[in-house]
Amino acid sequence: MNNSLKGKDMISREAKNVMAAMARMKIPNIHEIPIELCRQGMADLMLFSPPPEGCTVEKVHAGGPHAMWIKTAGVQGPETIFYLHGGAYSMGSSQTHKGITGVLSEMSQVRVLSVDYRLAPENPHPAAVQDAVASYRWLLQQGVPAQSIVIGGDSAGGGLTFATMVALKENGEPLPAAAFVISPWVDLTMTGETISTKADVDPMFTASNISYMAQLYAGNADLRSPLISPLFADLKGLPPVLIHVGTSEMLLSDSRRMAEALKKANVPCVLKEWEDLFHVFHSVVRLPEAKTATEEIAAFIKSHIQRS
Repeated sequence: MNNSLKGKDMISREAKNVMAAMARMKIPNIHEIPIELCRQGMADLMLFSPPPEGCTVEKVHAGGPHAMWIKTAGVQGPETIFYLHGGAYSMGSSQTHKGITGVLSEMSQVRVLSVDYRLAPENPHPAAVQDAVASYRWLLQQGVPAQSIVIGGDSAGGGLTFATMVALKENGEPLPAAAFVISPWVDLTMTGETISTKADVDPMFTASNISYMAQLYAGNADLRSPLISPLFADLKGLPPVLIHVGTSEMLLSDSRRMAEALKKANVPCVLKEWEDLFHVFHSVVRLPEAKTATEEIAAFIKSHIQRS
């Protein structure tokens, strides 16, 4: 199923202002910037999207990796959103994503476990997959049933969401009840047509930056490896998936092709395209479109997660 919200008139004034501000900024050549500065820049940017009032956070060791519990007032029970943050596998953290995870908790009334998997280039593939799998196993060991878990993530975290499920399936381990992904990066070989056709409208990326970050993460591994580019994985047997993506993204083809691959694998999937919106617009939590989109994700979570 492919739903698309069409027409620039449907874009809010706030979203137009954000995109205009992005368009005025020159996209830097990321390979010329120390990774520490890139990480700090992302952290500074995310300060503009704080978690909701009354949101509590608690740091925890989750099977080896650090992680963070995020929940809003009144949330009880073992049900868990298992969240994998974005940041091109080289940036981001549970801290930078408190805004989006806090809103998800508030809207779904489910706690969130946000995992701080190891980052490239210090820790290239397969470190991120290993950490995500370890934290998921830890969650099961705490007595949380797999059917009471919904896994999700944005951008690289969306790709990691699929890689984690594929790794779990290959090991014969219980899969979560469902998965949601926001602008997932699932093809690090960059063979999608929108890498070129959306290059002039994407306010956040360039092909050279995407290629550079892909190589940082893959290291010496094959970019087509199914746990690096899960578009090429065996997807049969995965749980239902919700995909959100903006149509002004160079990674739009990743979402479209993944939806097709899931359909061919007989995995229930809904693809929602948000016309003229940018990569992971959900993270700008004050946008009306972010609120609407996150409400939709929360409804998806509620419809699939098993309550105790």
